[in-house]
Amino acid sequence: MDDKILPLGKLPRSLLETLLKSFFVQDPDLLVGPKIGEDAAVVRVGERKLILKTDPITFLSQDMAWYLITVNANDIACMGGVSRYLLVTALLPVGTTVSQVEGLFSDLKQACSVSDIALIGGHTEITYGIDRPIAVGFMIGFCEGEVIGASGTKPGDLVLLSKSIPLEATSILARQMPERLKLDEASLQKARDLIFDPGISVVREAGIATAIGVTAMHDPTEGGLATGLLEIARASACGIEVDQDRIPVIDIAQQILPVLGIDPLGAIASGSLIACCAPENAQKILAAWKGAGIQGTIIGRMTEGGLTLLKAGKREPLPEFDRDEIARFMEQG
Repeated sequence: MDDKILPLGKLPRSLLETLLKSFFVQDPDLLVGPKIGEDAAVVRVGERKLILKTDPITFLSQDMAWYLITVNANDIACMGGVSRYLLVTALLPVGTTVSQVEGLFSDLKQACSVSDIALIGGHTEITYGIDRPIAVGFMIGFCEGEVIGASGTKPGDLVLLSKSIPLEATSILARQMPERLKLDEASLQKARDLIFDPGISVVREAGIATAIGVTAMHDPTEGGLATGLLEIARASACGIEVDQDRIPVIDIAQQILPVLGIDPLGAIASGSLIACCAPENAQKILAAWKGAGIQGTIIGRMTEGGLTLLKAGKREPLPEFDRDEIARFMEQG
C-alpha cells in the first residue's frame, strides 16, 4: 500500500492512467469511455448519441452557477455536441443561510436560461468538513454528427488555439489574492472579468470549428495548455510540435505570472480551445472565428512522434506539469 499523500489538484496523470486501465467496458453502445484526454463520455441510445459530462467547481464560489454550466458545456462542445440538460449536486458549508441558497438557485436559473439548458435534478445539502460551497455538475448533451473528441487527429494536422492563455488562471488570481498582484484597480478588475470578456466559454468556437471540419478538439483546463496538448497527443498516439513564440499570452498574465513564479503553459486555461484540423481547413476556421470576434492562432502541428516545443528557434521537450500551476501556487500559500 502506498501511503504517499497526494497534492492539491487533479490526480497525477500517471496514477489516473493506471487506474483507468482497470476499467474496461465491453458495450457496443459505449462510443467513448474513460480515457485521458477525452472531455466526456459518449453513449449510443437508440438512434441518438448522448454526451455525458461531470465537472465540479472547487476553486471559486463567486459566479459558481455560471462557472458550473460553462465548464461542463465546454467539454460537450469539444465532443462535437450541444448541451441540453443539467443535474447539480451542491455541498454547502455549515453556516450557509437561506438567502445564500436562494441566491445559488436564482443564479442557476439565470445561467441555464442564458445557455438554453434545462436543470432537471440534483441534490443539495449542508455538510461538515468544507469551508466553501462545492458544486458538481452532470451535463447531458446530444451529438447529431460525428463524435470528435481528442483522439482523432493525425500527423500533418495543424494545431489551432482560440483566444489567449491563461484566461481562467489570471482571473482566479485576481479574485482570490488581489493583494499579491500589485495591479491598479482598473487592471485588477479587467483581470477578474476575463472569465466574461473574452470569456471562458469555448462553445461558439467549437461549434464553428465542428461545422467547418476538425479532427480533434480539447478544452485545456487544469494543467494548462501544455497538459491539454500532451493529452491530445497521447489520446491520438501522435507527436506534437508547438511554437512557443506563436502562443498568445494575455498582457496582464505576462505582467504578473513571472513575478509569482507561475508558468503560463501550466496554468488552468479554460476559455482557449485546442482544435486540430487538416491544413486546408485551418484558414477557414481562423477566418470564421475572426468573423465571430474570436481570436485564433496556428500554434503547431501534429507529428509522427515526440512532444516538442520550439523556443526561440531551438527545440526542447514540451514541458509536463504534474499539477496545475495555480494549485501548486495556492498550496504554497
